[in-house]
Amino acid sequence: MSRLAGHCVVAQSGGPTAVINASVCGVIQTALKHPEVFTGVYGANHGILGVLNEDLFDLGKEDRAVIDALKRTPSSALGTCRYKLKSIEKSRVDYERIVKVFKTHDIRYFFYAGGNDSMDTADKISQLAGQMGYDLVAIGVPKTIDNDLPMTDHCPGFGSAAKYAATSVMEAGRDTEAISAKKDYSAIVEIMGRHAGWLAAATGTAHRDEKDAPHLVYLPEVAFSIERFIADVRDVIRQVGFCVIAVGEGIRDDKGKLLAEVGGQFAKDAFGHTQLGGASETLREIVENEVGIKCRTIKLGNCQRQAMHFASLTDVNEAWQCGAAAVEAALAGHNCKMVTLVRGGNGPEDYSCSTGLADLSSVANHEKLVPRSFINQTGNHITQAMRDYVMPLMRGQAPIDIGPDGLPIYPRLRGFAIPKKVT
Repeated sequence: MSRLAGHCVVAQSGGPTAVINASVCGVIQTALKHPEVFTGVYGANHGILGVLNEDLFDLGKEDRAVIDALKRTPSSALGTCRYKLKSIEKSRVDYERIVKVFKTHDIRYFFYAGGNDSMDTADKISQLAGQMGYDLVAIGVPKTIDNDLPMTDHCPGFGSAAKYAATSVMEAGRDTEAISAKKDYSAIVEIMGRHAGWLAAATGTAHRDEKDAPHLVYLPEVAFSIERFIADVRDVIRQVGFCVIAVGEGIRDDKGKLLAEVGGQFAKDAFGHTQLGGASETLREIVENEVGIKCRTIKLGNCQRQAMHFASLTDVNEAWQCGAAAVEAALAGHNCKMVTLVRGGNGPEDYSCSTGLADLSSVANHEKLVPRSFINQTGNHITQAMRDYVMPLMRGQAPIDIGPDGLPIYPRLRGFAIPKKVT
């Protein structure tokens, strides 16, 4: 299967990021260099749903300048989805439909950029294709701002999101400091991260001295104590006169209950995950009622995951590298693998990165949490080890194209549709 010839298809899944398009760019540009193997380079419109609906387009017909500009374009240019494929037994009709679409269009290579659930989908599709006697190579391209994929040092998308979140908290700190001259003020910044607090932890790097925000950082990895939280806030107010708190949206109390669920019911997404986004409001009430100071909440929301205007150059380059490495892995005969990032060098000032491979089955439906050694002993901030880990990933300013109106230029693919053949 190492030199199996046929079309390839690339798709995106899950939440968009600032750099997932750079990964797709890496896939497309590398695949187009090998027409003897990849007889066509296709995109699936809105992830695996595009395959199920036979909604494919020919990326080979796109303007090469637009393809290259994907490295400087946020979100998911191919469209994304959160469609959940369960086990092969429970979703066999869907899986067989996918294989049928691949077979009808002579698609032999499937490159899927996404997170944990996407790796599971790619693995199962390849398994079933083999059972059905159809040779199909599936390679995963890592993507998540949550940075919770196992087997890889870090994930494309995390460095840029970390840079944006840390800077936003830093600037929120200056704003809070400015208005606290005659009265104590506080602010709580809520940051994405369902179970893993990598992104919230990254904001801790903005705390360079006593006055710099965030003064307190709380992660899902450490059981949250309301009593300790109140004492922490009082200590900061006493020492600094104002307090800015960074909190991961998935923090839980010592009984495992999400603070975001206090006082109401929350919906679940297609993967059965609780839709979070209420921890900061709960904590605001605690600060105002128990500490007795004014408190406001700030939710970075979707902006934190696709802020291309402040993306990390390191992140963009590594995202492209992952896409290219996925194609190179397929050319080398690998299957059912995810590209990984392997850290080199000796410390943050001597950082380097290369790619490796991990089995899709070892990545699917597993999460990598922030190590306890990255969190201080009292559980309310980060350690130097966390700083050393994340700082190289945020470095460099990714270039973007600016229009005459002073705003970024983000081109779109034209989407040359492939005629449907499956009945």
